Amino acid sequence: MDQAEYWYTVASVLLFFKMFAISAYQGFHRIGKLTFKNPEDAAFVRREAAEEELPQVQRAARAWLNDLENIPIFLALGVAYIWVGATPGWAVWLFSIFTGARYLHTLFYLCGIQPWRTVAYAVGVVCMFTMSIQILLALP
Repeated sequence: MDQAEYWYTVASVLLFFKMFAISAYQGFHRIGKLTFKNPEDAAFVRREAAEEELPQVQRAARAWLNDLENIPIFLALGVAYIWVGATPGWAVWLFSIFTGARYLHTLFYLCGIQPWRTVAYAVGVVCMFTMSIQILLALP
């Protein structure tokens, strides 16, 4: 496995763990407060369905949606990066920094910390633009 494939694999697994953690965070708050919006979930714990999700669950859902707007694009660009043989030495930096930025973005989102949430988001976007340029430069 070459360097780009290795770091792509590590980034993919770490991003999966991060997204799973957001789901667990939502479940932790729902179960901890026995507050569920879905009637069948509320009935399971003998409660009435909540009118809306808990604030922590809503915030985590927005962080999750932001991941769904960014991580699939990163994963697709990562495959293209490897397929065209873009600069392997850049892969460790681009894939690692993107992954770290997404972790920080989620942390800052859950804690409501600005401007750092936006900075973390921007760092991830810069990584994807840089990956795109590297891919185009590697094309014959």
